[in-house]
This record gives sequence, C-alpha cells and structure tokens, in this order.
Amino acid sequence: MKVLAQIVLVLGLLGTPLLANATDVAVLTNGFSIRHERREVVGSVTRLYLGADRDGYVDVPTDEIDRFEKDLSAPTGTTAHKSQQMSEVISAVSARHHLDPDLINSVIHAESGFNPRAVSPKGAQGLMQLMPQTASKLGVADAFDPGANVEGGTRYLRELLERYNFDLIKALAAYNAGPQRVEQYHGVPPYYETQAYVARIVRDFNRKKLAERKAAAVKTASFHNSSGGHVPTVKQLALPDTTRQASR
Repeated sequence: MKVLAQIVLVLGLLGTPLLANATDVAVLTNGFSIRHERREVVGSVTRLYLGADRDGYVDVPTDEIDRFEKDLSAPTGTTAHKSQQMSEVISAVSARHHLDPDLINSVIHAESGFNPRAVSPKGAQGLMQLMPQTASKLGVADAFDPGANVEGGTRYLRELLERYNFDLIKALAAYNAGPQRVEQYHGVPPYYETQAYVARIVRDFNRKKLAERKAAAVKTASFHNSSGGHVPTVKQLALPDTTRQASR
C-alpha cells in the first residue's frame, strides 16, 4: 500500500461526459452533497467538476451517488464561483505547505464529501473534520470557514507527515485515529474505520495520479504522431515533479 500511496505519476483521463445543466448537486448515499458545474463518468467513478476549469474536480465512486438534483440555493454562477474559489484555496494552501493538492482533495473527499458544514458524531467539524481542540491548537477560530479549515487541516497533515518521516500511511492513520494510537500499535491501528479510511484515501489519490499519467501518455503519443519526429520524454524535459510533494 505504501508503494502505491507514494507512487510518482503525472496525468488526466478521458471519460464519458454527462453535462450538468448550470449547477447540479450530487446527493451521496452517506447524506453528503457536492455541488458541481458538470460531470463525466471515468471508469467506476463519476468526476464532478467544481468550477469552470478542468482542474478543480473530485472523483466519487458512482455507486456512492444516490441521485442528482438541480441546485436552487444560489443564482446561476454563484455556486460555481464559490467552487472555483475553493479549488483555488486548496491549491494555494497545498503549495504553501508543499503537499500535492490531489492529496488534500482526497482527504477532504473522505472526511466530509466537500460539505463545509459537516459535523461528525464525535464532533469533528468542517471540510477536513477538525476536532474543536485540534482546531484551537492550530489557531482555527471557525472550523466551518472553508479557507481556515483547509489551512488548519493541511498544516496538521503536514505536521503528521514530518512526525512520521513522511510515511503517508502512518500520517493518514494518525489524522483519523490520533498519533497516540499509531504509536501504540507502531503503525495503522487495528480499527476497521481507520484501515478503511486510509485505504480509501490512498485509492482515491492513486486513481488521480494514474489518470494523470494516462492522459499525459495519450497527449504525448498524439503530439508524436502529428509531429512525425522525436518527442522528448518527461524525464528528458526535466519537468518539475509536483506529485512527490506529499511524500518528500
């Protein structure tokens, strides 16, 4: 699992488009809902685009979506604008803490389903489900403020990564069950909830990376065929590696 979690890839994937009219809401089987501009089926998941660009999206297993509804809570364009702002916040915060934004998106997906008002039975709050005491230590005054919550949650995850020498599996387990339990069991504690949580994030994160690699390969092959000449590889081009930030 660790090898998969720390895999280094670069990509985006082609799927079957299912365009949403204006802004729609995907209602999940767990009760959460995700507003999105449009969507497309990519294998076993449905990709929900949160804004106008193709970079801000979340992948949701199709069998976890109960239904789609029209978003009547805001004027046309307002929700899309907020979704775009959220995507920009995640990108900015991830860059500030040197983490892959896809990783943060995967954590938010697992924690709250992108519901900024989510509250767990144990009292965890907001997008990255911060417990009140944790939020207080991180200086997050309002855990329901999306920007503050993502900032605090990302900083906490970065601290955990540093604590466990950038072992992503241990850091995710500690985010879910607490560092004390990880240290008690010298790794992922034997709790089904924590084991399923870590596996879900790793699977979602790796799916994004594998998709990016496949799209990059398709794009490179297409360019090579159209140019009729030699196309330098990604390694030869020495492109900046942004996908290893989560495991550095």
